[in-house]
Amino acid sequence: MNIIYEDNHLIAVNKTVSEIVQGDKTGDTPLSETLKQWLKEKYAKPGNVFVGVAHRLDRPVSGLVLFAKTSKALSRLNEMFRDGEVKKTYWAIVKNRPPQPEGELTHYLVRNEKQNKSYASDTEKPNSKKAVLSYKLIAQSDRYFLLEVDLKTGRHHQIRCQLAKIGCPIKGDLKYDFDRSNPDGGISLHARKAVFTHPVSQKEIEIIAPPPDDKFWNLFRNS
Repeated sequence: MNIIYEDNHLIAVNKTVSEIVQGDKTGDTPLSETLKQWLKEKYAKPGNVFVGVAHRLDRPVSGLVLFAKTSKALSRLNEMFRDGEVKKTYWAIVKNRPPQPEGELTHYLVRNEKQNKSYASDTEKPNSKKAVLSYKLIAQSDRYFLLEVDLKTGRHHQIRCQLAKIGCPIKGDLKYDFDRSNPDGGISLHARKAVFTHPVSQKEIEIIAPPPDDKFWNLFRNS
């Protein structure tokens, strides 16, 4: 487990593609539980340790996940995520150059629970939710392109779905039109950075998560 930030109220982990943030039907141990154990041992705490989950990352996605160490921090963090006060930046390695080197994408997403997949449309549909992100092409190799993505809304599979919609599927993302999987079973989408006002101290915090150490991310490591 890779801890990239910690204070009395918050702790941030750089998640790998195999880890889950919260318990699910697989029965695999979630990061929240691993973190509780780690804190218990590190600080020799008797009894239960509090770890609050304020947001999630899809299992195949790597990068920054922020947890609360106190209930006070959790309730404030929940509010901040809900109100869009946490600025989240992602990196995505995609096939195909986007139509413009930078831009804003607005689509209407309909979620299919059975398939665990979202579908993007240019116009509003019944039960759709508006999804907005901005992207910028920040590097390229001979075969792939690295996009920096700023989320304006937080919809199910939003980045994966919207980038596929403009013909730029994320590397390894079979569910959203990429042609083959990554060796580790993940996708090349990484939660790179979070900027927010600390829920207790009120100081501005910026946390950056280095991308995974593999040959594709290493093409872009110095971007």
